[in-house]
Amino acid sequence: METAEVNSSLGYGKSPWVFKGSALYQLHLVKAETARAFIPKEFKLVEAFGYTLGGFFLANYEDSPAGKFDELVVIAGIVWNPPTSCAWAARVLVSSDKACVHGRKDVGLPSQVANFTKSVTALPATKRSRFAGFMNKIGLADNNNNSMKNCTNIQVNEMNNLTATGICTINLPHAAPQNDVKRWIGPAIKMSLPSFSGRTEYNPHLLKYSCQIECRLRAVKAAKVWGPSTSNIEVESTSELESANVDSTDYKRNLCISVMLSKPILALEFNCLEMKVEAPTVVSQ
Repeated sequence: METAEVNSSLGYGKSPWVFKGSALYQLHLVKAETARAFIPKEFKLVEAFGYTLGGFFLANYEDSPAGKFDELVVIAGIVWNPPTSCAWAARVLVSSDKACVHGRKDVGLPSQVANFTKSVTALPATKRSRFAGFMNKIGLADNNNNSMKNCTNIQVNEMNNLTATGICTINLPHAAPQNDVKRWIGPAIKMSLPSFSGRTEYNPHLLKYSCQIECRLRAVKAAKVWGPSTSNIEVESTSELESANVDSTDYKRNLCISVMLSKPILALEFNCLEMKVEAPTVVSQ
């Protein structure tokens, strides 16, 4: 595949665009049929036994070209791009209008403005599990042994003009004060996350971009996710959708909720995050 660089025209300045803050990257087992509803037909989905690797990336940026904002990236699955593989975002929810427009037009993401409502409660600490003991032995566990643990609930509502549509509520059982000097935040690492995007109403091109990440990384207990009580997330197959007269927007939104509610297998907390996003390139077959 050949590529051509895409430049920003929305006040983000010259790439790479730098985002600083913290994030949770949670991997889920997602049904391959669900993921295929989002991925272009020319890509081969990386799957085994009817499942692919999806999940979500939940970030809070303290500094970025769009200022402070929250972001939830719903990852449909992994597509094969020899000699490696790339993630495909099914939906990107952001609390910033500027970030939403930039994501849609410059990066080709299916971005939507959303409201993130947060609440913090203190819960009694639970007994350490065998998994936590193993992670402690290899140096990746949280060594904060306080009798009380902070728990953060984040309710995410997609905004369309003045109408709010519930997406999910995410419970973070491992939240802790950022200024806690006893809180171990993991070793320093560098990594690259390549992704495909595009094929949206705002950017019809097929794009490829990469995120260069530097952070302190640690494995944490998986966040719990609840869907909106007022939404029916039982979705039909893609072929049934094409033959039925239903709203494709609602259908895709419900599929995203089903991705969020799928089985988690690994959760990674990114602290002291600095993410550099390169300008995407247009991919031609």
